Amino acid sequence: MTRREPVSNLGLVSSKSERRAARSIVADYHDAQLADLVAHVGAAIDRYRASELDAFDVDRVLFQYSRAAKELWKFCNYLQVEVAAAMIQEQPPNDWWERGAPRER
Repeated sequence: MTRREPVSNLGLVSSKSERRAARSIVADYHDAQLADLVAHVGAAIDRYRASELDAFDVDRVLFQYSRAAKELWKFCNYLQVEVAAAMIQEQPPNDWWERGAPRER
């Protein structure tokens, strides 16, 4: 009977430099996507100042921004950083603004 080597997960663990690179990818993605979400808010405020929207319309935009930013934050922070970075590089999720849209009743 031969002695078996213990099973190790070390092959699945990335190196420190790989984790650092993955964190950088996720941080850059988060920054760019968050900037897009903030642009929606800025456009709504500009339209409010031009009397094209009322305060309730702006409030709806702010609500959608809040929901969308939370969904983006969850994607960037709940997944293992290497997994999130791989997803961003292969097929980045988009339409965070739409993900924050209120559900129709």
